[in-house]
Amino acid sequence: MFAVIKTGGKQYRVAANDLLKIEKVEGNVGDIVEIGYVLAHGEGDNVTFGAPFVDGALVTAEVVEQGKNRTVIAFKKRRRQNSRRKIGHRQLLTTVRISEILLEGAKPTKTAAAKAPRKAAKTAAAPEATAETAPVATETVAAPLFKAPKGEPDDLAVIVGIGPVAAKDLNEQGITTFAQLAKLTDKDVAKIDANMPFSTDQINDWREQAKELAKK
Repeated sequence: MFAVIKTGGKQYRVAANDLLKIEKVEGNVGDIVEIGYVLAHGEGDNVTFGAPFVDGALVTAEVVEQGKNRTVIAFKKRRRQNSRRKIGHRQLLTTVRISEILLEGAKPTKTAAAKAPRKAAKTAAAPEATAETAPVATETVAAPLFKAPKGEPDDLAVIVGIGPVAAKDLNEQGITTFAQLAKLTDKDVAKIDANMPFSTDQINDWREQAKELAKK
């Protein structure tokens, strides 16, 4: 049996145990997610089409991995206008394995993978926490990737391809000046690519522009 499903604005022909990558769906590895947009299903030459979706049809899938697609670069340039814009995009993807194709309102039989049980919050001998003795929860904030240099920061948005939002993100990670951006090593570039939504090509382009700006 096969089914044609719609998710993330795209259509896929799937069957049980098929492995495919779709646009990101919420869920942890091992979770079972439901895809209710079934356009058609069938077996052999016997095919049923929906209008647009098949009533009571459902496809379930197990989340195998959460990741990203390769970077796509969009570059725009206006002739004789001294204008250019370079933007990178990495689409979030979810790898799923099709579990079941259910018809006529049938309920899923497969559930999420069993997870390790949580430890008991307290033992019978442990005293009950009071307002005075209860520990205070603290929020853990990740350290920035780099140490910001002393002095006034530069306006990174001057660099083509860095907008106000990207400049703010870079500042929060300790990158605040043209000179600092110009001196990034390939190892630093790889660190930014792994931890921030910027591609290696983008960062290398910004680094070359920053070298020129740092001379002024």
